[in-house]
Amino acid sequence: MPDSLSRYTRLLAWLDRHVIQPLYTDRVRRLILQSFPFWVASILTGVVAVGYEKVFGWAEQVSFSWLTRAPWLAFALTPLAFGASWLLVRQGAPAARGSGIPQVMAGIQLSSPSQHHRTAYLLSLRVALVKVLSSVVLLLGGGVIGREGPTIQVSAAIFRAINKLQPAGWPHLSRQIALVTGGAAGLAAAFNTPLGGIVFVVEELTQMHMARFRMAVFTAVIIAGLTAQTFLGPYLYLGFPKIIPVVGWGQLLVVVVALVCGLAGAVFAKTLLWLGRYRQRFTTLAAQAGWVLGCGLLLGGLAYWVGIEGVGTGKPIINRLLFQNNGATPWYLFPVRFAGMALSYSSGGAGGVFATSLSAGAILGDGICQVFDVAVADRNLLILVSMVSFLTGVVRSPFTAAILVLEMTDRHSAIFQLLISGLLAQGVASLIDPHSLYEHLKAGFIREATSVEHPVAPKTSAAEPTAS
Repeated sequence: MPDSLSRYTRLLAWLDRHVIQPLYTDRVRRLILQSFPFWVASILTGVVAVGYEKVFGWAEQVSFSWLTRAPWLAFALTPLAFGASWLLVRQGAPAARGSGIPQVMAGIQLSSPSQHHRTAYLLSLRVALVKVLSSVVLLLGGGVIGREGPTIQVSAAIFRAINKLQPAGWPHLSRQIALVTGGAAGLAAAFNTPLGGIVFVVEELTQMHMARFRMAVFTAVIIAGLTAQTFLGPYLYLGFPKIIPVVGWGQLLVVVVALVCGLAGAVFAKTLLWLGRYRQRFTTLAAQAGWVLGCGLLLGGLAYWVGIEGVGTGKPIINRLLFQNNGATPWYLFPVRFAGMALSYSSGGAGGVFATSLSAGAILGDGICQVFDVAVADRNLLILVSMVSFLTGVVRSPFTAAILVLEMTDRHSAIFQLLISGLLAQGVASLIDPHSLYEHLKAGFIREATSVEHPVAPKTSAAEPTAS
């Protein structure tokens, strides 16, 4: 055992013997020993999430800068970034590609004692590092990606690593709960949305009964969120947009926006799945490289044509629509962003679809408002509805989408419209595909993880962690 790990183990043993045992009953002591590693992991998650956010923001500003000064560079820098991002993943950690949420879902399903060794392929610290590097490189070149899904995978990797370091004899929480808790903490720290993190776990990550992991999830979300706020302050992801209640015709328009955006989100998810299957035809290294560079070249052409609003996370676009909307959003921005998201995700590098889906929904919602000649001052609620609906169409988590947008904007007066729009979007998206994008991708990552050569699984013993 390395010296640093030995010191860590001795420190925890000393803490238990001299501090915890003299002060607490056996029942409380067991709860503290179970929870302590999760508290440490939550703090680390908060720190990493803040650092990732800072680096990601820097990379986006760099891409905006060179694209503004010399748009023609998009034909060289964007393909170059796509290729470098893909090579990082291909050579460093294939499971680092894409969003990260399907990998966490697959890891949770593979976290039983007989298969937990396979989760290293999906959720090791090496995968987390490659994830961050690949996504930053892709964004530097103008990739249309987000960091929220990657943050969830990185967080789950941190929780998995800390869970493995608990000293022998300490009561363990299960590896499954470690991954579930890590996913919740990652989302909460990424968006500053603690309730969203909790709802996300219940709705997306697991089908376990909440009683089995509620304390671990609640404390991890709180600690990770507080750690992030220590560095960033009690910020809102999108601020306080002005909301004007809708009545009469406006209520019907909420339904129209929810259905159209939910359908568009489902079509986007199907597009990603189709592109993923099509890409499998390219089996040689040269053919795969050609696909990646082709995706980069196409996005470079779109970036040259549209400018900075055609690249990046899309958060500046949401802010413009909510706070500075002048009704002049061009009609072609949504198809350009749609194509950019698909090209970036299908390139094989790392990058999420949460933030970009929110921005795509906002653009589409604003376009619908223009079609129906909705006054600019009345559009904000419909834009929030469109964000919830498009994201729901992609990930099929209506309550998570509604709570995220609610917490990002602190617009509690819109809660009923956000919830109903999520449910409407879920219903119409199911007509396109009964399963979410993440469910389809999770199945692929499970097959991938089980087909890779791994060390022989350790035999299950009486000391194997339990699920409570």
